[in-house]
Order: sequence, then structure tokens, then C-alpha cells
Amino acid sequence: MNRRKFLQRSASTGLAFATAASFSACDVVAPRPRAKAKDLANGRITVCCTGVKGRGNSLFNGFGAAEGVDVKYVCDIDSEWLGRRQGEFESKFNRRPEAIADYRRALDDQAIDAIVLGTPDHWHALPTIHACQAGKDVYVEKPDGHNLVEGQVMSAAAKKHGRVVQLGTQARSDPDLLALREYVKEGHLGRVVMAKAWESTQQRNLGKPADGEAPPTIDYDVWLGPAPKRPFNPLRFHGNWRWFFDYGAGDLANDGVHRLDIARWFMEAAVEAAGEKPLGLPRSVAASGGKYYFDDAQEWPDTMLVTYDFPGRILTYEMRVWAPYPLEGEGEGAAIFGDKGYLVIGNSRWRHFGPKGQLIKESARSGQADAAHVRNFVDCMRSRGKPNADLDTVGRPSSLLCHLGNIAWRVGRTVKFDYDSYSFTGDDDANALRTRAEYRAPYLLPKLDAV
Repeated sequence: MNRRKFLQRSASTGLAFATAASFSACDVVAPRPRAKAKDLANGRITVCCTGVKGRGNSLFNGFGAAEGVDVKYVCDIDSEWLGRRQGEFESKFNRRPEAIADYRRALDDQAIDAIVLGTPDHWHALPTIHACQAGKDVYVEKPDGHNLVEGQVMSAAAKKHGRVVQLGTQARSDPDLLALREYVKEGHLGRVVMAKAWESTQQRNLGKPADGEAPPTIDYDVWLGPAPKRPFNPLRFHGNWRWFFDYGAGDLANDGVHRLDIARWFMEAAVEAAGEKPLGLPRSVAASGGKYYFDDAQEWPDTMLVTYDFPGRILTYEMRVWAPYPLEGEGEGAAIFGDKGYLVIGNSRWRHFGPKGQLIKESARSGQADAAHVRNFVDCMRSRGKPNADLDTVGRPSSLLCHLGNIAWRVGRTVKFDYDSYSFTGDDDANALRTRAEYRAPYLLPKLDAV
């Protein structure tokens, strides 16, 4: 669908995006008529899976395999990958979902109960908000949005319309980690005042390819969405978009959000075990680092250290995506340090060490997190309860850590964030990075009070 047709269809269906001229007066998408209430408690759940090339393909197959779920639509703006995934799904599940290029077609369909988003970060916010307005539930990959304000508006839309929104931090549903959390709550670590999250897995130099022509299988304008108009470059596209300011939030919000979420989650468990005040959110955030290793086109750091100062506790994040060796025995992980011992959690195992560094207990992780996270979302759609990675209470706070760390790095100083005003205290430069300088029409972000 080209940009003209995109606008024409928006107007004809009553979901018109605001134009640049009307931004200051009304920058909200008009809500679609809500679907008639459907009994989800016992019936089958019908979904649309959107963005299915990379991580989205795992979600596509995960929902295809989920009991009691029908995948009616597969949606992607790249017709080559759309057709390929449609055929692969049919071969695997003996069902052929309808292929669509515009997720709003699914929002028009009263049979659709939820939209599943495996899209790039810069296409998390608008589909989530539109789905909530249309009375659909949402499973959206991490981080919450491209920036701080997007996450805030997404959360507001979910609350206003009473929707179940699950963020794709799958560890929250991992049965092995849920059991480990109960173990930590028994007090085995003692008093915890520090935790660490890290990425130490070797990535490749991306190079500096020249601009070129967009593939004929996509509408590049729609792919860009709210991001600035730029010439097509193969490096700023499939798979690599996350390394650029316009579309992603670097490795801190790509893999780092998983590690920070686990570290925060288990520090909270230890605090609860000690009977102390809840962890809350950081008072200040400092970051340093940069492009110290790779000479290529990516914009976000390859080396980074972020410090989150909580009341009475510190959480740190370390990134060295050029390293061929692990940290604490794990290429990616989180560690929680107490006065009785410490816990190291990796992707495939966890280990509990005592006060003298002796290994006390260890266990493998069985790899059930993805399927369990989908199941938890579907169960909560039926019960209308909060999912394990509820956007507002779990997903957004962990995403917030990533956005705050990135902003602290970009301004080059410690930042203090006021959660009531959702702004940085006395820092105009940091506040300018809370959201985009401009949303490209017609892909404008709704105002907070109009979602």
C-alpha cells in the first residue's frame, strides 16, 4: 500500500491519522468502533501476527502452536517475507492464515481478539494504541516503544480501554525462574544492595554500505512510518534497524532489556524477602561509553556502562558486544549480590554462590519461557487479569531503564527523572530526547489525554 492509499484508506474507514497542520490541535487517531464484547473465557481466541521476519516469526509460530488460538491473519509490509511465512506456517500447522499488508484490516475485523507485534521498535506504539482503541488485546515485543513518551501513551491507552497488553520479556513467565524467585524470597542471598546486568557476546562489524533502492517488495514510506524520511540503506533495514536512532534503542533495549528486567525482578524479590521497602525506580542514572571498537555505520554504543541509583541500592549494566568471552561465565546475564551470597542467571542456567564464592546450587533453564509467555497472555485474555509482563506495571518500568540509560549516554551526564511529570529535572537536553523531535505525517503519536 503506498502512502496516498494509506491516507485515503484511513479517511474512508474513520481512522484518519492527523495531518501535520492539525498536530497541535488534535494529534490523535480517531478510535475505531469497538468490537462487540466476546466471551473469551471458553471460546477460541483469534489473532493477527504482525511483523514476521525475525523475532516476529518466533511469535507467529508460537501463537500457531498455542492451544485454543487461531491465527487468522499474518501481516507484514514486505510481500516477499509475507508470502514465505504464510507458506511455512501452512506446511507446519496445516492452516493458511490470510496475508495482509495493513494491520488495520485486522482491527476492522470483529473476529480478531488480539494483535501480536513483532515489528521494529518504531512500529510498536501506533499499532498497540490503535488495537487498544479498537478493543483488541496486544502482545508486543520489547522494548515498549521507540522512546519514553511512546511507552507512556501505550500504557495510557491500555488502561483507558481496559486491554490486556503483554510485553515480550519472556523470562517473566519462565517456570524455572518463577521457581527460582520463590527460592530467593526465602532469604538465601541475605541483604541485597547491588545487582548487575550485562551483554558480552561478540557481534560483527556492520560496515558502511552505500544508499540504494528499496526492495520492490516493500513500501519504504510505510516502513519508515513516523521516522524521518531518508534514502534507503540496506543497513538501516531488516535486522539492523535497531542500531540506529531513528528506529531502535541500541543493544541496551534489544538484549539489555531482558537482563535488566531479570536483575530488577530478582532484586525486588530479595528486598521483599528482607522485609524492606519496595525497590521502586532509580533516583538518578549515569552512563558512559560509545563506539570504541567497531568502525561502522551503527549509531548506538558498542561499549557502555550504565549505573542506576535506587534508594539504598545500585543496579549496573555493562555492554561489550565485541568481546569473544563471557562475564561471570555467561555471555548475557544478570547477577544479584547479597551479604550471604550471590546469584548468577544466564540464558540456559542459574547458579547460587555462597559467601566464600562456593557453588551452593545450580540448575538448567529448560527453555519453556517463550511458550509459557504466550500461554500466560492467552490465559489473561480469558480471565482479564494482569499478565506476567503487564505493560504498565512490569514492561514499561523495565523499558524505562533502557530509555533512561540511553538518554544519560546521549547527553553525557547524570540525569534525574521525575516520574510524576514524566520529565527530567532541570535538563532541557534530556527532555528533548524523551520523544521524537517530530513525528512524520501521517504517522503521528496521539496525545496522552486523547488515547
